[in-house]
Amino acid sequence: MQDNPYADDRGNKDRSIANPKGGGTAEGWDRKGSARPAPGGLFLMGHKMTGGYGRGANILNDCTISVEKGQIAVIVGPNGAGKSTAMKAVFGMLNLRSGEVRLDGEDITDLSPQARVAKGMAFVPQTSNIFTSMTVEENLEMGAFLRRDDIRATMEQVYTLFPILRDKRRQAAGELSGGQRQQVAVGRALMTQPKVLMLDEPTAGVSPIVMDELFDRIIEVARAGITILMVEQNARQALEIADKGYVLVQGANAFTGTGQELLADPQVRKSFLGG
Repeated sequence: MQDNPYADDRGNKDRSIANPKGGGTAEGWDRKGSARPAPGGLFLMGHKMTGGYGRGANILNDCTISVEKGQIAVIVGPNGAGKSTAMKAVFGMLNLRSGEVRLDGEDITDLSPQARVAKGMAFVPQTSNIFTSMTVEENLEMGAFLRRDDIRATMEQVYTLFPILRDKRRQAAGELSGGQRQQVAVGRALMTQPKVLMLDEPTAGVSPIVMDELFDRIIEVARAGITILMVEQNARQALEIADKGYVLVQGANAFTGTGQELLADPQVRKSFLGG
C-alpha cells in the first residue's frame, strides 16, 4: 500500500511545480464518439438547477451537473455562461428557485455551505483562497477546523502531493508564487478529508507549465477516490483530463459528454475551443 493515497502512475514524480523547467504529463483518455446529452453519474448531482442572486434574473436555467465517485468533471463555456454560478449553486452559495442537489444519494439542497463541508464537500474559490499573513502550515491547519482527530497524517499526505509546501511550511503564504498559492488552497481543502473537491478556475493566472503540473496533481487526487468538480477557462487542456465535460451557454447545458467526446465534436471545437 502506498504511503500517499494521492499517488498513482500518472503525473510528474520527479519535478516540483515550483521548478520552472518542469513540465506536466497530464493526458486524456482515448475515447471515441460525439458529444451528446447525458444525465451522468449520481454521486454528486445538481439537477435542473434554476436560480440567480438575490431577486435578480435567473443565471442558471434548468442546468444539470453530475459526476461519479473518483471522476473528474469539468464545466467550460464562454464568459458569463454561468460556470462559477453553477459551482456555487452545487456548494450552497446560491439559493435555487427550482431543482435540487444530491450528494451520494442524499438531498442536500437546503443545507448551508458549512453543513455541506461537514458532509464531505470542499470548495476552492478562484480568488482570496488563502490566508496571506499566515504560514503555509497554519493555512493547512485551518483546513482541518472541523476535525477532532489527529491531522498529522493528512498533512503529510498534502506535503507528499505538493513537496514545495513542506519546504516553505514556515513561510507566509502571501509570499509564495501564484502556482504555490494554489497548492496551498488545494492542500487546505484536502485537509478536510473531502469526498468531493470543487475547484473554481484553479489555473487562472498561472503559466502553462504550472497549469500542466496542477492538472497532474488533480488527476492524482481523483485517483485516490476523491470526486473532482472543476470550472476552467483553459477548456481544451481541462477536457483532456476530464471523465465528463459540460459546456454551458447562458446558464443552460449546451453539450455534455466525456472530455474526449467534447474535444472531438466539431461544433464544440468551432464554438468554444478555437477550431
